[in-house]
Amino acid sequence: MNFSVVVFDVGRTLMEYKDMPNSWLDYYPKAFEHVNQKLGLNLDAEQLNKSLEIFRSFSPSINYREHDCTPEEIFSEVTAGWNKTFKLSDVIDAFFESMNLQAYIYPDTVPVLKKLKDEGFKIAALTDVATGMPDSMHKSYFSELLEYFDMYVSSSSCGFKKPSIKGLQDISEGLNASAADMIMVGDEPKDIEVAKRFGCKSVHIDRNNSGEFYGEDYKISDLYGLLKILEI
Repeated sequence: MNFSVVVFDVGRTLMEYKDMPNSWLDYYPKAFEHVNQKLGLNLDAEQLNKSLEIFRSFSPSINYREHDCTPEEIFSEVTAGWNKTFKLSDVIDAFFESMNLQAYIYPDTVPVLKKLKDEGFKIAALTDVATGMPDSMHKSYFSELLEYFDMYVSSSSCGFKKPSIKGLQDISEGLNASAADMIMVGDEPKDIEVAKRFGCKSVHIDRNNSGEFYGEDYKISDLYGLLKILEI
């Protein structure tokens, strides 16, 4: 098949956060403690636990939802019972600062993106932003990759998380490509599911060689395998 647009998931496809699991739920209590201490809020255990409960309720792994909420919406609810003086942006910054996220761009990422550009492919990113994280912060962890994307779509920018097809619809319209022109590369079941829903081909990148099958059309262990699929 002839493809003209390659759509990439970002996390664990093009890069990863060092020493971070797929689910960040275990890091939330520490994050709220850091916010409390850094901003000098003197929140008690009951307030912190209530905030944690509210924040966790926004996680799609706990309460499944495809509609994405903005960081401002989430943290406005989280902090509603604090009765303290603070800037919401400071709360958000301190929350994620506590995680000390360290980005690692896979060594095959840039060479493959360059090759695709050289061969005339359009490249798009379709990524779900971590719960409560501003899109600008999300992009800052892989800023060196942005120049390769003809289109960047996130759950924040389109308002929906995968496997909603809204992001792929936006890419299709923005790059004037049909589903048949597009191929989606990702590491999770939702990446394969969104491709199936939309009608484009899917590639499961299984960097750890887990052997998991999500119903994908193709499987690769690194991005060089994609070049073989595309016959370039």
